[in-house]
Amino acid sequence: MLINHERLREFVKKIFEQAGASEDRAWQVAEHLVEANLKGHDSHGVGMIPNYVNGIQRGHLRVNEDAELVVDKGAVLLVDGHFGFGQVVAKQATQMGIERAKQIGMACVGSKNNYHIGRVGTYGEQCAREGLVSIHFVNVVGHPPFVSPWGGRDKRMQTNPFCCAIPTSGDPIILDMATSAIALGKARVARMKGVSVPEGSVYDAAGQPSTDPNVLEQGGSLAPFGEHKGYGLALVCELLGGGLAGEWTMQNVDKQTDMTVNHMLEFIIDPNLFGGLEAFQEEVEGMSGWLRSSEPAVGNDKVRLPGEPERESMSERSANGIPLDDRSWDSIVKAAEVAGVSSETVESLTT
Repeated sequence: MLINHERLREFVKKIFEQAGASEDRAWQVAEHLVEANLKGHDSHGVGMIPNYVNGIQRGHLRVNEDAELVVDKGAVLLVDGHFGFGQVVAKQATQMGIERAKQIGMACVGSKNNYHIGRVGTYGEQCAREGLVSIHFVNVVGHPPFVSPWGGRDKRMQTNPFCCAIPTSGDPIILDMATSAIALGKARVARMKGVSVPEGSVYDAAGQPSTDPNVLEQGGSLAPFGEHKGYGLALVCELLGGGLAGEWTMQNVDKQTDMTVNHMLEFIIDPNLFGGLEAFQEEVEGMSGWLRSSEPAVGNDKVRLPGEPERESMSERSANGIPLDDRSWDSIVKAAEVAGVSSETVESLTT
């Protein structure tokens, strides 16, 4: 099915309001999730709603919490999200870092105890809009691991995202990626659609490569991207995002329940500490043009920069609708009903 993004946003907002969230928080989460779908990241979009409703029902996700500044050492801030909506509390923590970076040139922000923060690129975009460079290391805890270390069969880590955002005079460069070959949510989407995943992205229970997303429910694991390189970056995200900022890493087996918690370590930098924003942007845009001028390889229409595929997807889906498979849609509707949205309201918001 295809669904209009404005109608979908209203539906998602209603779900979280019925689940107890204030109107502004419900709107922020709805806006974030639908934007993830618009930008082609269905793994971090409205398909997360059943996870969130389950978290609310179990008391893990606290829908009306705000981020609290618990340590202030000038350029270094530690912020506790108190297991509030990640889309709310991580944004608040990032804003604290933006304000501090504008004051003194740089901020290092540890943002801990956030319920799932969604698409990490959102926080990079938040910084880039202010003319700031940002680097984000994120770990994932609260539920059993899905990613095997390079050279190992057993699951020991999560998809641990990494993001870097660079401002330009126009659209920013946003490198936002899981350190696994694919995000767990992308495997979920593939399973819901009944399609395969790319070669080398999952292993079966015996540690053999597979393209069947169902092996993840049969003892299999996600692979790190780029073999040992992705594994190494995932470990850095685990130790900096989780170990340093959050003091909670995947080796705490007794905490692997049914939550989805993110810790994030952010570095936010004002280019004016160096040669100035304009001089930096001149170099960025010169390099961007140099890359785009490369002759496309066979099978490619052009060279793209990080962030461009998302903007292309947003343009197309804003005009034509967001695609949702039937199984994902059914699970969202069931979650809405669990949250207290009547079947009549569901029908009125989605037809």
